[in-house]
Amino acid sequence: MNLKRILFVLVISISFHSLSAQSDGYWDKERATKKEIVVSARERIVIKTDDLPVGTTEVVYRITLLDENQQLANSLVSLLKSIPDPTGISQGSAGAVFLLSKISGDDKCNYAIFSNEVWASEYKKTGKKQNACLEQEEAISKDAKRLSIDKSLCLLPNSNAMWFGFESKNWIMNQKIILEVVPWVNHRLSSGWTLENRKLILSQCKSSELAKKIINPDDFCVCVLNKLQKEYKFQEFQKLLDIEKSKVFKEYGTSCFNETGASKTFYSDLSNQATDLIKQAKYGQAIDKITIIVTNGKANSKDFNALGYAYIMTKQYGKAIKFLKEGETLDSAELLIQMNLAHAYLLNKDFKKAKQLHKKFQFQNVTDTLSWTQKVKLDFGTFKKAGLPSGDFDRVLRLLED
Repeated sequence: MNLKRILFVLVISISFHSLSAQSDGYWDKERATKKEIVVSARERIVIKTDDLPVGTTEVVYRITLLDENQQLANSLVSLLKSIPDPTGISQGSAGAVFLLSKISGDDKCNYAIFSNEVWASEYKKTGKKQNACLEQEEAISKDAKRLSIDKSLCLLPNSNAMWFGFESKNWIMNQKIILEVVPWVNHRLSSGWTLENRKLILSQCKSSELAKKIINPDDFCVCVLNKLQKEYKFQEFQKLLDIEKSKVFKEYGTSCFNETGASKTFYSDLSNQATDLIKQAKYGQAIDKITIIVTNGKANSKDFNALGYAYIMTKQYGKAIKFLKEGETLDSAELLIQMNLAHAYLLNKDFKKAKQLHKKFQFQNVTDTLSWTQKVKLDFGTFKKAGLPSGDFDRVLRLLED
Protein backbone atom coordinates (compact mmCIF):
# COMPACT_ATOMS: atom_id res chain seq x y z
CA MET A 1 0.00 0.00 0.00
CA ASN A 2 1.59 3.30 -1.06
CA LEU A 3 1.93 6.35 1.16
CA LYS A 4 -0.92 8.29 -0.49
CA ARG A 5 -3.33 5.44 0.08
CA ILE A 6 -2.28 5.10 3.72
CA LEU A 7 -2.84 8.82 4.27
CA PHE A 8 -6.24 8.64 2.55
CA VAL A 9 -7.39 5.75 4.77
CA LEU A 10 -6.10 7.56 7.86
CA VAL A 11 -7.99 10.75 7.00
CA ILE A 12 -11.20 8.83 6.33
CA SER A 13 -10.86 6.93 9.63
CA ILE A 14 -10.30 10.11 11.62
CA SER A 15 -13.24 11.85 9.90
CA PHE A 16 -15.54 8.91 10.57
CA HIS A 17 -14.47 8.79 14.21
CA SER A 18 -15.16 12.50 14.62
CA LEU A 19 -18.60 12.28 13.02
CA SER A 20 -19.47 9.27 15.15
CA ALA A 21 -18.43 11.08 18.29
CA GLN A 22 -20.41 14.18 17.36
CA SER A 23 -23.51 12.05 16.84
CA ASP A 24 -23.20 10.83 20.45
CA GLY A 25 -23.01 14.29 21.95
CA TYR A 26 -21.58 17.80 21.77
CA TRP A 27 -19.48 20.34 23.63
CA ASP A 28 -21.99 22.71 25.22
CA LYS A 29 -20.16 25.94 24.57
CA GLU A 30 -23.19 28.04 25.56
CA ARG A 31 -23.11 26.74 29.12
CA ALA A 32 -19.36 26.63 29.58
CA THR A 33 -17.85 28.27 32.66
CA LYS A 34 -15.17 30.91 32.29
CA LYS A 35 -14.27 32.93 35.35
CA GLU A 36 -11.41 35.24 36.16
CA ILE A 37 -10.67 35.10 39.86
CA VAL A 38 -8.42 37.23 42.00
CA VAL A 39 -7.17 35.40 45.07
CA SER A 40 -5.69 37.44 47.86
CA ALA A 41 -2.27 36.50 49.20
CA ARG A 42 -2.35 33.35 51.36
CA GLU A 43 -6.14 33.11 51.00
CA ARG A 44 -8.48 30.31 49.96
CA ILE A 45 -11.44 30.81 47.66
CA VAL A 46 -14.21 28.52 46.31
CA ILE A 47 -15.73 28.96 42.86
CA LYS A 48 -18.88 27.15 41.77
CA THR A 49 -19.17 26.28 38.10
CA ASP A 50 -22.21 27.38 36.14
CA ASP A 51 -24.97 24.79 36.20
CA LEU A 52 -24.00 21.78 34.15
CA PRO A 53 -26.62 20.82 31.54
CA VAL A 54 -28.65 17.64 31.94
CA GLY A 55 -26.85 14.77 30.25
CA THR A 56 -23.32 15.94 31.07
CA THR A 57 -21.06 12.89 31.04
CA GLU A 58 -17.65 14.60 30.68
CA VAL A 59 -16.06 17.91 31.49
CA VAL A 60 -12.77 19.41 30.47
CA TYR A 61 -11.34 22.10 32.71
CA ARG A 62 -8.32 24.33 32.47
CA ILE A 63 -6.72 26.41 35.19
CA THR A 64 -4.28 29.16 34.29
CA LEU A 65 -2.48 31.61 36.57
CA LEU A 66 -1.56 34.91 34.88
CA ASP A 67 0.71 37.73 35.80
CA GLU A 68 -0.71 41.22 35.75
CA ASN A 69 -1.89 42.40 32.29
CA GLN A 70 -1.40 38.96 30.68
CA GLN A 71 -4.16 37.49 28.50
CA LEU A 72 -4.95 33.92 27.39
CA ALA A 73 -3.83 33.20 23.86
CA ASN A 74 -6.76 30.85 23.16
CA SER A 75 -9.94 30.13 25.07
CA LEU A 76 -10.67 26.54 26.04
CA VAL A 77 -13.87 26.57 24.00
CA SER A 78 -12.01 27.50 20.83
CA LEU A 79 -9.46 24.73 21.41
CA LEU A 80 -12.13 22.09 21.87
CA LYS A 81 -13.54 22.81 18.43
CA SER A 82 -10.65 20.76 17.11
CA ILE A 83 -11.37 17.81 19.42
CA PRO A 84 -14.96 16.66 18.83
CA ASP A 85 -14.54 13.50 20.89
CA PRO A 86 -13.83 14.01 24.63
CA THR A 87 -11.83 10.75 24.79
CA GLY A 88 -9.34 12.30 22.38
CA ILE A 89 -8.21 14.66 25.10
CA SER A 90 -6.69 11.85 27.11
CA GLN A 91 -5.10 10.02 24.18
CA GLY A 92 -1.44 10.96 24.25
CA SER A 93 0.52 14.02 25.27
CA ALA A 94 -0.51 16.10 22.25
CA GLY A 95 -4.08 16.50 23.45
CA ALA A 96 -2.98 17.46 26.95
CA VAL A 97 -0.45 20.03 25.75
CA PHE A 98 -3.03 21.41 23.31
CA LEU A 99 -5.40 22.23 26.16
CA LEU A 100 -2.80 23.95 28.32
CA SER A 101 -2.56 27.68 28.20
CA LYS A 102 0.04 29.07 25.82
CA ILE A 103 0.91 31.59 28.50
CA SER A 104 1.05 31.59 32.26
CA GLY A 105 2.65 33.53 35.00
CA ASP A 106 5.17 32.64 37.64
CA ASP A 107 2.59 32.35 40.43
CA LYS A 108 1.41 28.95 41.59
CA CYS A 109 -1.52 27.60 43.55
CA ASN A 110 -2.98 24.41 44.92
CA TYR A 111 -6.52 23.45 44.12
CA ALA A 112 -9.14 20.84 44.97
CA ILE A 113 -12.50 19.96 43.45
CA PHE A 114 -15.64 19.12 45.45
CA SER A 115 -18.92 17.57 44.38
CA ASN A 116 -21.10 19.50 46.82
CA GLU A 117 -21.25 22.91 48.42
CA VAL A 118 -21.02 21.72 52.04
CA TRP A 119 -17.60 20.11 51.59
CA ALA A 120 -16.40 23.08 49.55
CA SER A 121 -17.43 25.52 52.29
CA GLU A 122 -15.61 23.42 54.88
CA TYR A 123 -12.47 23.55 52.75
CA LYS A 124 -12.69 27.34 52.50
CA LYS A 125 -12.93 27.66 56.28
CA THR A 126 -10.44 25.01 57.38
CA GLY A 127 -8.38 24.02 54.34
CA LYS A 128 -9.35 20.35 54.84
CA LYS A 129 -9.39 18.39 51.60
CA GLN A 130 -10.38 14.88 52.75
CA ASN A 131 -13.78 15.19 51.03
CA ALA A 132 -12.33 16.44 47.76
CA CYS A 133 -13.04 14.32 44.68
CA LEU A 134 -9.77 15.54 43.15
CA GLU A 135 -6.80 17.20 44.85
CA GLN A 136 -3.78 18.86 43.29
CA GLU A 137 -1.16 18.82 46.03
CA GLU A 138 1.77 20.14 44.02
CA ALA A 139 1.49 23.84 43.33
CA ILE A 140 0.96 24.56 39.64
CA SER A 141 0.86 27.59 37.35
CA LYS A 142 -1.39 25.85 34.81
CA ASP A 143 -3.31 22.58 34.55
CA ALA A 144 -5.92 20.89 32.36
CA LYS A 145 -7.83 17.65 32.85
CA ARG A 146 -10.77 15.68 31.57
CA LEU A 147 -13.24 14.16 34.05
CA SER A 148 -15.84 11.57 33.09
CA ILE A 149 -18.92 10.50 35.02
CA ASP A 150 -17.91 6.85 35.00
CA LYS A 151 -14.41 7.45 36.38
CA SER A 152 -14.67 10.49 38.63
CA LEU A 153 -16.69 11.24 41.75
CA CYS A 154 -16.62 14.91 40.80
CA LEU A 155 -19.48 14.30 38.38
CA LEU A 156 -22.42 12.79 40.22
CA PRO A 157 -25.77 11.81 38.60
CA ASN A 158 -27.83 14.05 40.89
CA SER A 159 -25.42 17.00 41.02
CA ASN A 160 -25.48 19.83 38.48
CA ALA A 161 -22.28 21.65 39.42
CA MET A 162 -18.74 21.35 40.74
CA TRP A 163 -16.89 23.51 43.27
CA PHE A 164 -13.25 24.47 42.71
CA GLY A 165 -11.25 25.48 45.76
CA PHE A 166 -8.03 27.48 45.27
CA GLU A 167 -5.33 28.26 47.78
CA SER A 168 -2.80 30.97 46.91
CA LYS A 169 0.89 30.19 47.32
CA ASN A 170 1.89 33.82 46.94
CA TRP A 171 2.43 35.20 50.43
CA ILE A 172 2.64 38.82 49.31
CA MET A 173 0.74 39.54 46.08
CA ASN A 174 -2.75 38.75 44.81
CA GLN A 175 -3.11 36.01 42.20
CA LYS A 176 -5.09 36.10 38.97
CA ILE A 177 -6.61 32.71 38.09
CA ILE A 178 -8.57 31.82 34.96
CA LEU A 179 -10.96 28.87 35.42
CA GLU A 180 -12.58 27.35 32.33
CA VAL A 181 -14.93 24.35 32.39
CA VAL A 182 -16.64 22.97 29.29
CA PRO A 183 -19.24 20.16 29.57
CA TRP A 184 -19.72 17.33 27.07
CA VAL A 185 -23.45 16.53 26.74
CA ASN A 186 -24.62 13.08 25.68
CA HIS A 187 -27.56 13.43 23.26
CA ARG A 188 -29.50 10.50 24.72
CA LEU A 189 -28.98 11.45 28.37
CA SER A 190 -29.78 15.12 27.72
CA SER A 191 -33.43 14.13 27.74
CA GLY A 192 -33.07 13.63 31.49
CA TRP A 193 -34.09 9.96 31.43
CA THR A 194 -31.38 8.75 33.75
CA LEU A 195 -31.50 5.33 35.41
CA GLU A 196 -32.90 6.80 38.61
CA ASN A 197 -35.55 8.82 36.76
CA ARG A 198 -36.64 5.78 34.76
CA LYS A 199 -36.93 3.77 37.99
CA LEU A 200 -39.08 6.58 39.43
CA ILE A 201 -41.56 6.44 36.55
CA LEU A 202 -41.69 2.61 36.64
CA SER A 203 -42.45 2.75 40.36
CA GLN A 204 -45.22 5.31 39.81
CA CYS A 205 -46.66 3.18 37.01
CA LYS A 206 -46.71 0.01 39.11
CA SER A 207 -48.63 1.82 41.85
CA SER A 208 -51.37 2.89 39.40
CA GLU A 209 -54.81 1.31 39.61
CA LEU A 210 -54.54 -0.24 36.15
CA ALA A 211 -51.14 -1.82 36.86
CA LYS A 212 -52.47 -3.29 40.12
CA LYS A 213 -55.02 -5.25 38.11
CA ILE A 214 -52.28 -6.92 36.06
CA ILE A 215 -50.60 -10.01 37.49
CA ASN A 216 -47.18 -9.10 36.03
CA PRO A 217 -47.13 -5.38 35.16
CA ASP A 218 -43.44 -5.15 34.13
CA ASP A 219 -43.96 -5.22 30.35
CA PHE A 220 -46.93 -2.88 30.69
CA CYS A 221 -44.98 -0.27 32.67
CA VAL A 222 -41.94 -0.49 30.38
CA CYS A 223 -44.28 0.25 27.46
CA VAL A 224 -45.65 3.33 29.28
CA LEU A 225 -42.09 4.48 30.06
CA ASN A 226 -41.01 4.11 26.43
CA LYS A 227 -43.92 6.23 25.24
CA LEU A 228 -43.08 8.91 27.81
CA GLN A 229 -39.42 9.00 26.74
CA LYS A 230 -40.39 9.45 23.07
CA GLU A 231 -42.79 12.29 23.79
CA TYR A 232 -41.21 14.20 26.70
CA LYS A 233 -37.91 15.13 28.24
CA PHE A 234 -37.97 14.12 31.89
CA GLN A 235 -37.86 17.72 33.06
CA GLU A 236 -40.77 18.61 30.77
CA PHE A 237 -42.88 15.77 32.13
CA GLN A 238 -42.10 16.70 35.74
CA LYS A 239 -43.29 20.26 35.10
CA LEU A 240 -46.77 19.08 34.09
CA LEU A 241 -49.62 19.60 36.53
CA ASP A 242 -50.74 16.50 38.43
CA ILE A 243 -53.98 16.40 36.45
CA GLU A 244 -51.98 16.57 33.20
CA LYS A 245 -49.67 13.76 34.33
CA SER A 246 -52.69 11.61 35.21
CA LYS A 247 -54.14 12.21 31.75
CA VAL A 248 -50.86 11.21 30.07
CA PHE A 249 -50.56 8.07 32.21
CA LYS A 250 -54.16 7.13 31.42
CA GLU A 251 -53.74 7.59 27.66
CA TYR A 252 -50.47 5.67 27.47
CA GLY A 253 -51.75 3.09 29.92
CA THR A 254 -54.82 2.37 27.79
CA SER A 255 -52.65 2.00 24.70
CA CYS A 256 -50.06 -0.24 26.40
CA PHE A 257 -52.80 -2.32 28.04
CA ASN A 258 -53.70 -3.61 24.60
CA GLU A 259 -50.27 -3.49 22.93
CA THR A 260 -48.47 -5.65 25.51
CA GLY A 261 -51.12 -8.36 25.75
CA ALA A 262 -51.90 -7.32 29.32
CA SER A 263 -55.51 -6.77 28.28
CA LYS A 264 -55.95 -10.38 27.11
CA THR A 265 -54.32 -11.76 30.25
CA PHE A 266 -56.32 -9.47 32.52
CA TYR A 267 -59.72 -10.36 31.07
CA SER A 268 -58.85 -14.05 30.89
CA ASP A 269 -57.96 -13.95 34.56
CA LEU A 270 -61.24 -12.19 35.39
CA SER A 271 -63.14 -14.86 33.47
CA ASN A 272 -61.39 -17.65 35.36
CA GLN A 273 -62.10 -15.94 38.66
CA ALA A 274 -65.80 -15.67 37.75
CA THR A 275 -65.92 -19.38 36.88
CA ASP A 276 -64.46 -20.28 40.28
CA LEU A 277 -66.92 -17.97 42.04
CA ILE A 278 -69.87 -19.62 40.27
CA LYS A 279 -68.62 -23.03 41.44
CA GLN A 280 -68.62 -21.62 44.98
CA ALA A 281 -72.19 -20.30 44.49
CA LYS A 282 -70.90 -16.72 44.90
CA TYR A 283 -73.01 -15.50 42.02
CA GLY A 284 -73.07 -11.79 42.89
CA GLN A 285 -69.26 -11.59 42.91
CA ALA A 286 -69.12 -13.53 39.64
CA ILE A 287 -71.55 -11.04 38.06
CA ASP A 288 -69.29 -8.14 39.11
CA LYS A 289 -66.25 -9.77 37.49
CA ILE A 290 -67.93 -10.59 34.20
CA THR A 291 -69.64 -7.19 34.02
CA ILE A 292 -66.18 -5.59 33.84
CA ILE A 293 -65.36 -7.81 30.86
CA VAL A 294 -68.66 -7.02 29.15
CA THR A 295 -68.46 -3.26 29.81
CA ASN A 296 -65.03 -3.10 28.17
CA GLY A 297 -66.20 -5.04 25.12
CA LYS A 298 -63.95 -8.05 25.78
CA ALA A 299 -66.57 -10.71 26.54
CA ASN A 300 -66.82 -13.90 24.48
CA SER A 301 -69.71 -16.35 24.24
CA LYS A 302 -68.53 -18.28 27.32
CA ASP A 303 -68.50 -15.08 29.37
CA PHE A 304 -72.06 -14.23 28.31
CA ASN A 305 -73.16 -17.78 29.12
CA ALA A 306 -71.60 -17.60 32.61
CA LEU A 307 -73.17 -14.19 33.20
CA GLY A 308 -76.60 -15.46 32.08
CA TYR A 309 -76.31 -18.48 34.38
CA ALA A 310 -75.32 -16.27 37.34
CA TYR A 311 -78.37 -14.06 36.70
CA ILE A 312 -80.60 -17.17 36.59
CA MET A 313 -79.24 -18.32 39.95
CA THR A 314 -79.96 -14.89 41.45
CA LYS A 315 -83.51 -14.90 39.98
CA GLN A 316 -82.80 -12.02 37.56
CA TYR A 317 -84.36 -13.73 34.58
CA GLY A 318 -84.82 -10.69 32.34
CA LYS A 319 -81.12 -9.84 32.57
CA ALA A 320 -80.24 -13.48 32.02
CA ILE A 321 -82.23 -13.53 28.75
CA LYS A 322 -80.65 -10.26 27.59
CA PHE A 323 -77.03 -11.40 28.00
CA LEU A 324 -77.65 -14.95 26.81
CA LYS A 325 -79.09 -13.51 23.60
CA GLU A 326 -75.93 -11.43 23.19
CA GLY A 327 -73.86 -14.58 23.64
CA GLU A 328 -76.02 -16.34 21.06
CA THR A 329 -75.11 -13.71 18.46
CA LEU A 330 -71.42 -14.56 19.03
CA ASP A 331 -71.88 -18.34 18.84
CA SER A 332 -75.32 -19.68 17.91
CA ALA A 333 -73.99 -23.27 17.93
CA GLU A 334 -73.05 -23.21 21.61
CA LEU A 335 -75.76 -25.43 23.14
CA LEU A 336 -74.93 -24.45 26.73
CA ILE A 337 -76.10 -20.94 25.85
CA GLN A 338 -79.25 -22.34 24.22
CA MET A 339 -79.99 -24.45 27.29
CA ASN A 340 -79.54 -21.59 29.74
CA LEU A 341 -81.70 -19.45 27.48
CA ALA A 342 -84.41 -22.15 27.65
CA HIS A 343 -84.10 -22.17 31.46
CA ALA A 344 -84.37 -18.37 31.61
CA TYR A 345 -87.52 -18.38 29.44
CA LEU A 346 -89.09 -21.12 31.57
CA LEU A 347 -88.36 -19.39 34.88
CA ASN A 348 -89.60 -16.12 33.39
CA LYS A 349 -92.98 -17.74 32.72
CA ASP A 350 -92.48 -18.04 28.94
CA PHE A 351 -93.04 -21.79 28.52
CA LYS A 352 -93.69 -21.47 24.78
CA LYS A 353 -90.19 -20.15 23.96
CA ALA A 354 -88.60 -22.61 26.38
CA LYS A 355 -90.49 -25.49 24.68
CA GLN A 356 -89.26 -24.41 21.23
CA LEU A 357 -85.64 -24.63 22.31
CA HIS A 358 -86.06 -27.96 24.10
CA LYS A 359 -87.74 -29.55 21.10
CA LYS A 360 -85.11 -28.13 18.74
CA PHE A 361 -82.09 -29.50 20.61
CA GLN A 362 -83.40 -32.44 22.66
CA PHE A 363 -81.62 -35.07 20.59
CA GLN A 364 -78.21 -33.38 20.64
CA ASN A 365 -75.35 -33.45 23.12
CA VAL A 366 -74.33 -30.29 24.93
CA THR A 367 -70.83 -31.76 25.45
CA ASP A 368 -69.04 -34.77 24.00
CA THR A 369 -70.42 -37.02 26.77
CA LEU A 370 -73.55 -35.26 28.07
CA SER A 371 -76.90 -35.25 26.28
CA TRP A 372 -79.34 -32.36 26.28
CA THR A 373 -81.83 -34.28 28.45
CA GLN A 374 -79.17 -35.32 30.96
CA LYS A 375 -78.01 -31.74 31.35
CA VAL A 376 -81.58 -30.51 31.82
CA LYS A 377 -82.11 -33.01 34.66
CA LEU A 378 -78.85 -31.97 36.35
CA ASP A 379 -79.74 -28.28 36.08
CA PHE A 380 -83.25 -28.77 37.42
CA GLY A 381 -81.77 -30.53 40.45
CA THR A 382 -79.45 -27.55 41.07
CA PHE A 383 -82.33 -25.10 40.64
CA LYS A 384 -84.49 -26.93 43.17
CA LYS A 385 -81.71 -26.87 45.78
CA ALA A 386 -81.27 -23.14 45.16
CA GLY A 387 -84.99 -22.51 45.74
CA LEU A 388 -85.86 -21.47 42.19
CA PRO A 389 -89.54 -21.93 41.15
CA SER A 390 -89.92 -25.49 39.86
CA GLY A 391 -93.61 -25.63 38.87
CA ASP A 392 -92.92 -26.24 35.16
CA PHE A 393 -89.91 -28.56 35.53
CA ASP A 394 -92.02 -31.72 35.20
CA ARG A 395 -93.72 -30.39 32.05
CA VAL A 396 -90.33 -29.96 30.41
CA LEU A 397 -89.15 -33.43 31.46
CA ARG A 398 -92.35 -35.04 30.02
CA LEU A 399 -91.78 -33.03 26.85
CA LEU A 400 -88.30 -34.45 26.51
CA GLU A 401 -89.55 -38.02 26.97
CA ASP A 402 -91.86 -37.78 23.96
